[in-house]
Amino acid sequence: MSKMKAWKLIKYGKDFKAGMEILEVDKPTPADDEVLIECHAAALNPVDYKIAEGQLKLFYKQKMPAGLAFDCSGVVAEVGKNVKHLKVGDEVFCTTPTDSPGVLAEFVTVKADVVTQKPKNLSYAEAAGFAMVGLTTISCMEVVNLKAGEKILIHAGSGGIGSFAIQYARQLGAEVFTTTSTSNVDWVEELGAKVIDYKKEDYRKEVPQLDVVYDTLGGDFTTDAFPLLSPGGRVVSIAGRRLDEETAEQYGLNWLFKWFMKLQLRPIKKLCKKYDASYKFILNEPNMERLTKLKKALETGYIKTVINHTYSFDQVVEAFEMQQSGRSKGKNVILIK
Repeated sequence: MSKMKAWKLIKYGKDFKAGMEILEVDKPTPADDEVLIECHAAALNPVDYKIAEGQLKLFYKQKMPAGLAFDCSGVVAEVGKNVKHLKVGDEVFCTTPTDSPGVLAEFVTVKADVVTQKPKNLSYAEAAGFAMVGLTTISCMEVVNLKAGEKILIHAGSGGIGSFAIQYARQLGAEVFTTTSTSNVDWVEELGAKVIDYKKEDYRKEVPQLDVVYDTLGGDFTTDAFPLLSPGGRVVSIAGRRLDEETAEQYGLNWLFKWFMKLQLRPIKKLCKKYDASYKFILNEPNMERLTKLKKALETGYIKTVINHTYSFDQVVEAFEMQQSGRSKGKNVILIK
């Protein structure tokens, strides 16, 4: 069997140099409903370093050595016999399902129903950086049904999620407010948002009454969102541990974890009632409908790529350390080929 190189997580911990290494492993063979992708680029998301640290063991149960990262772009090298919409040689991009990290490798097999052609106007590096942030944001905007003319606050506008979400919400016709630090104000404003420098201003006093808060930070930022909303306002969160009952059920969490979630949600339910608001927690899972919507949004050319830094395949540890630092302006991308 052919061999390939792949980065693997060998143990949890904040010291990525000790917890990750390049291994020579068997090159995978696609199942009937899968494609084999020759990876050209991969991108990191905050969830990647949290998994590597061991923060998310309740959600992501992994057998060591475990695959790393979810977002990639590349070329289809083989197709399973049931795959009809892709062929060998297609340039593609995707984010793998939450139970299947492993794109930091020379080749990866992925279910074909979450893979589509790469936007022709983007490089491999650019396309790799959009998959998870794009699908997550599209899912969130669908849940809150963001409409043209509505006002939305998107926290952390300089990050990978924030920089995409600002542009996508603007494309939908919304008026966007965001928070960032002093050094990022100018370029985040260029993305189309009204920027609040959190080092100089209290964003809670600077925003008007909002229709939607896109909570990318969790903690107090979740509870602080509700007084900022107009009646009927919506909070959608992708951070913290305040899963609503529907999401907890969707992910098959055990009874103890569901009970813990109910305790966490009590103050949120009270705030929803007090401010006539709704709350939803999103755990992203890729699907073709949203991936197609993302591809079309990217092909308009309206949404700019924001890459913080590109790394070579042997610099994966450095890329994870940058992601962990919280200082990234946009996406950290690993060039594999």
